[in-house]
Amino acid sequence: MTAKTKRYRLKIALVSGAVAWAAAVISCTTVSRTVVAPPEVAGATYVGSDDCAICHEAIATKFVGSTHAKLKVDGGNASEIGCESCHGPGSIHVQNGGGLFSMINPAETPDTCFQCHLDKRGEFSLPNTHPVLAGDMTCSACHDPHEGSASVGTGAPLAGVSASCLECHSAQRGPYVFEHEAVARDGCTMCHSPHGSVNQKMLKARNASLCLQCHFQEQTGPSTISIGGRDHSGFLNRGTCWSAGCHEAVHGSHVNSSLRF
Repeated sequence: MTAKTKRYRLKIALVSGAVAWAAAVISCTTVSRTVVAPPEVAGATYVGSDDCAICHEAIATKFVGSTHAKLKVDGGNASEIGCESCHGPGSIHVQNGGGLFSMINPAETPDTCFQCHLDKRGEFSLPNTHPVLAGDMTCSACHDPHEGSASVGTGAPLAGVSASCLECHSAQRGPYVFEHEAVARDGCTMCHSPHGSVNQKMLKARNASLCLQCHFQEQTGPSTISIGGRDHSGFLNRGTCWSAGCHEAVHGSHVNSSLRF
């Protein structure tokens, strides 16, 4: 490769980098407002949430106090879209007096939810997830988008701590004679990442690291690993706490306080 060719390729690389940088700066720093792109319905225009409430009164009543209600945008270019920020423009739906195919139904696809919840699309792409991207379930199977608060980092609240999980995972439902306090008190998400994880069974951590999030105590000697007042240094190398033949009944037990079958 000649020196002239090298200089030419270097110039091309510098120009390409500058263009990419400029595009990123323009897209991120020149807009002083939140930019949203609601779903589209061919040929339809926005009518506003008041028209939705005429037929969907029960949902509208609950929706007023929900966090998703804050998606309403005031202004002529948005026509005060609220419901339509997820369901698409509703003029054709209103003119037809309803109809399943004249609006977007997020209960059939997660794409509408992913418009805002981009991080969840990434989590559902991890090796171990609920089958949302496969189309076997949707976000509304666990979340009610029309009611309740949605605090940062948790999404719309689940129907009870673990009630949504137990609708499908009935084998883990108690009550147990000997409960696992984490399940009874904190729920399934104490150990599982509900949207996806790199670990098997969608666990937040692997091996004993998961259990040690709660079952950790101050160590008093260099040659012992005390957990629950007992030296576990000879047990931890056998595998996970639930697969090494020690605490296999992780959700609760009817026969043993140490969570044994």
